[in-house]
Amino acid sequence: MRWGAGRILRTMVPPIERDELRRFATFTEGKVSPKDVAKLYARAESLARLPRAVQRWIATHAGGHADLGFVVEPYALFLAYEITDVEAARALLPPGYTLAPTSMFAGNEPRYAAIVGAFNVHTSVFWGSRVEFYLIAENTRSGMLSWVMCDYESNTINYGPGEGFSGATTSRAVVTTTHRGEVLVDVRSAERANRLTVTAALAGAVSRPLVARLWIEGNLSVDYGGRLMDADSVPFGLVFDPAEMDAALDVGLAAITVEHNSFGAGLLAAEPFEVACFPYAQHFLTSTYPRASPIVDEDGLVEAVRAIAAVADAETDAEAD
Repeated sequence: MRWGAGRILRTMVPPIERDELRRFATFTEGKVSPKDVAKLYARAESLARLPRAVQRWIATHAGGHADLGFVVEPYALFLAYEITDVEAARALLPPGYTLAPTSMFAGNEPRYAAIVGAFNVHTSVFWGSRVEFYLIAENTRSGMLSWVMCDYESNTINYGPGEGFSGATTSRAVVTTTHRGEVLVDVRSAERANRLTVTAALAGAVSRPLVARLWIEGNLSVDYGGRLMDADSVPFGLVFDPAEMDAALDVGLAAITVEHNSFGAGLLAAEPFEVACFPYAQHFLTSTYPRASPIVDEDGLVEAVRAIAAVADAETDAEAD
């Protein structure tokens, strides 16, 4: 598998078939139970009072690899900002990472970038709205482009190796759409100065190819930095149909109003240089606790999704019998 500037050369494994994608998506959704999520919320707030070592033990024994269904709901919004204080951004990275220039859309100028993502999500363990702040860096040991999460705010339960379990961190958490074709984001932290208030008008947005190395390889190598950093954490990966990352809506900068963004304060340009929106749900599987993944390219992803779809198909046949 060869990674290029903005696309992957597919050489070995044919793409996932429509029926396989349907089985994978329904299998992932089937991992999510609102009843179980409700039970876990109170439990997580209790666990947050335990010593960090005990929290880590509980998290690492909570389930096996690829056990957590993670569904990002339609109209997830991502804003890419150029990093203006490179040295300060480097200080937020864990050891073994270096900033790497990228763009979100193929054909655009690569830059040292931070990405702020706002989305609604339902998973096997939490359900709600999140804003996440990432630095895009290269893992110098593996050579993989990586999303390094340095900050977040959420109206639901959370777990990170550097902080352990926690409850909601927001005083306001709105990520929604209107019939006029707008995405509205208004997320404010109850604990920090973090705030993101954005309106994105989608009427003129055009679907454009994404940079595959960022969106596919990067989601196979996710780590923690900044206040979320932990010396014992390892990069983890998601399992998903790579075709979900082929393209997204390119929301023109004239269609974006960023009323307030304090994520990455002091590190970033005043305005984003790209804005992407995914108008469909994205289905992922991952582990309940960050674990290193053996998948390092698109071929491995396709094989993993295909294997899970086969398991889902067998389970459906067994239920029918």
